[in-house]
Amino acid sequence: MPHDIKVLVVDDSAVVRKIFSEQLSKQKGIIVIGTAPDPYVARDKIVKLKPDVITLDIEMPRMDGITFLKKLMKHYPLPVIIVSSLSTKGSKIALDALSLGALEVISKPSAAYSVGDMSLQLAEKIRAVYGAKRMASPTQNTEKKPLISIGSMALAATTNKVIAIGASTGGTEAIKKVLTRLPHNTPGIVVVQHMPAQFTTSFAQRLDELCQMRVKEAQNGDMVINGQVLIAPGNYHMIFKRSGARYYVEIKTGPLVHYQRPAVDVLFKSVARFAGANALGIILTGMGKDGAAGMLEMKKAGAINIAQDERSSVVFGMPKEAINMGAVDYIQDINCIANKAISLLETM
Repeated sequence: MPHDIKVLVVDDSAVVRKIFSEQLSKQKGIIVIGTAPDPYVARDKIVKLKPDVITLDIEMPRMDGITFLKKLMKHYPLPVIIVSSLSTKGSKIALDALSLGALEVISKPSAAYSVGDMSLQLAEKIRAVYGAKRMASPTQNTEKKPLISIGSMALAATTNKVIAIGASTGGTEAIKKVLTRLPHNTPGIVVVQHMPAQFTTSFAQRLDELCQMRVKEAQNGDMVINGQVLIAPGNYHMIFKRSGARYYVEIKTGPLVHYQRPAVDVLFKSVARFAGANALGIILTGMGKDGAAGMLEMKKAGAINIAQDERSSVVFGMPKEAINMGAVDYIQDINCIANKAISLLETM
């Protein structure tokens, strides 16, 4: 890195600002150059201090974080991490923030003095989004508009197939771009997106409103069936299993893998074991190497794998690791992955 990552902390709590400043500045390669109690102060400090990354609370006086984020992305786009108490209502608002251009979301403990415990996690998120590409402005039209006729039976022959998707930083929008382009009768899909607990419920609900397939947060024992997408719940691993001709998932706790739970590798390795050549793997934007080893196991088991290309990735970490391992068969722009998957499934 040419210099330490300059961070501006925007939060109405003086305690949070103080603890973040102290704890983050202890992390290698990170320096907190300023704090702000509200967006108006933040605006002036952004112009003066020119931070590389901003941590942004949602509920603040004078102007809420969502309104500020809209203005920021329009006039002075920067990598933004949402740090907020994610209740059910809050997680829905955080999804709005991601669609507006925020790159990561992290859950803030209810007790302000507990935020120091999350400094390592926040530091990793800061490193992940530093230098990340700004995502293209999302469309405001959220109507269901499938690119393939929902009456098509093109995928009907793939009843025993499964699609496994893994993503991290920038992944919520990338996953949306893939899933909204798939017809209602697509083979069952299992998804791991690195995100906090309670956030995945709202994420699944929003995707369900946009997609032709049914999308739900996975529960233990859920079947993997045509026309349904299962999202791994935050803070739990999702394991793909088979019983006879039936595919299903197990939801369980366990140690962090690549500092993550849920972890893409956990899902991909189980898909390799129980689906083998009946699986299609997709790895999307994200920092680190989670999913690369699992995708290689999928390939060795006969699966076909797709990675998002560097140009369309917010962070070309996870796809690059999988490509370098030799685990990937096709490298695609995010807007082409769905159609590529459909064409591959028709030949499997």
